[in-house]
Amino acid sequence: MNARAAAGVVLIVALVGLGSGSAAMDAQQQTGTQPPAGADQKPATPPTGKKTENDDLDRIPTPQSPADAEPAVRGSGNQRVYVENAFTGSTGRSNLLVPVPQSTGTTWQERVFVDVRREWRAGRRLTLTFSDRVNVRAEHDLAFPTQQNVINDWREGFFSWEVFHNTYVDAGRINVKSGAALGFNPTDFFKTRAVVEPLSSDPSVLREDRLGTLMLRAQRVWTGGAMTVAFAPAVSHISPIYSDTNLPSLGPSFDRTNARARLLVKGSINLAADFSPELLVYHEGDRTRFGLNITRGIGQNVVAYAEWTGGAESGVIADALAYGRDTRVLPVGAPSVLPDDFASTFREDLSVGGSFSTKPKLTLNVEYHFHQAGFDKRAWERWFMAGERTTSASLAARQLWFIRGYALDRQDPLTRHSLFARADWVDASIRHLELTGFVNMDVYDRSSLAQLTADYFASSKWTVGVQASVNVGGPGSDFGSLPQRGTLLFKLARYF
Repeated sequence: MNARAAAGVVLIVALVGLGSGSAAMDAQQQTGTQPPAGADQKPATPPTGKKTENDDLDRIPTPQSPADAEPAVRGSGNQRVYVENAFTGSTGRSNLLVPVPQSTGTTWQERVFVDVRREWRAGRRLTLTFSDRVNVRAEHDLAFPTQQNVINDWREGFFSWEVFHNTYVDAGRINVKSGAALGFNPTDFFKTRAVVEPLSSDPSVLREDRLGTLMLRAQRVWTGGAMTVAFAPAVSHISPIYSDTNLPSLGPSFDRTNARARLLVKGSINLAADFSPELLVYHEGDRTRFGLNITRGIGQNVVAYAEWTGGAESGVIADALAYGRDTRVLPVGAPSVLPDDFASTFREDLSVGGSFSTKPKLTLNVEYHFHQAGFDKRAWERWFMAGERTTSASLAARQLWFIRGYALDRQDPLTRHSLFARADWVDASIRHLELTGFVNMDVYDRSSLAQLTADYFASSKWTVGVQASVNVGGPGSDFGSLPQRGTLLFKLARYF
């Protein structure tokens, strides 16, 4: 096992051993009725944008009495309908060491969309949930009008039935989420290929706005813990990775979420008043992965957490090239530009960190991410060496950038070691102003992606915001080698 991975596992063990004498969590006091432990649905942010300084504590599974247990989609907090206009301007780089197959000049995009999240009580034990976004967009390299100007993202549509007390069955398209980390969730197995046309690079935003998976899910809650079993059937074939100019217009995009049959079993055990570790087993195709989630409050303002997964798999280079050949994006018989050992070995993922909340409504999260299937320092050197003196039309450039696009499409880090920090400040300096920023840094070369968002909630109906992001680093670095240097986004939203 890699020494740093071993250190991470030791840290998990240390978290398990944290004493039970820490102060009781106040998350239940904030939210009233809580979802059952192991439930995946998280209420969307209300239009007012108001948060408390201890919002991160809501991620901690808490034991409940049978009277408190309710379906994960209970309550009015998840009701939201709004119209938003967003204009994005981007600047590209001209000094790329590895040329990209498409233009990297200055770009712009204009989007207007209607976003709906609704729930209906169809009976005492039956709840219906629907989430959808209709996009109308225009951009510099997209002809108008075409079907690509209108895109519908059907995120969720399912019913939740309380079969009997504390036992629930959900069926339909569901956004299943696992883990408390913000930057990288190893145990969030259903995140792959689910993000469509994002406005933000913030992983916390992507986690909420992605496509759900068509599945059947059963949940059982009892005093000592909870159990969830979810099965997602294969109803489509695998498809090539989409670009901004060839996204499906009105289809359900099951090729993204249901191209392979998948099974998830997870259970949590209430070992202490605020300590419920969660064990997971996930199976897809010929691969099985095991996972562990740990979250623990330390005092009133600190939450420590860790996510770990392990299982037999190939590295990202081999997986990406195999996927490109299977979808005929890359020539089947063409030689690989990088070494592609297809042997499956036991590989681990780890996300460990914590959050600190202060009284001025400021929350800071710091995390370390380990993705053993990703690039190490030698792989980065080979990637740049293989791309030197190539052209944008060459097969080598196509392969090199396809590997990076594959990792992004799966929402996995490309690099093996990274650091992540995120800050959220509610009522920053003035009331109704929220500032959110994060930095994702590659440990090898210190390059990073940084984003800052400012949202002003003018009223319960109107929000105006600005968002800036930048890829920082030298030409031979992870983020410095990306074709996009930075983006600036302006948005205006009207809630109903």
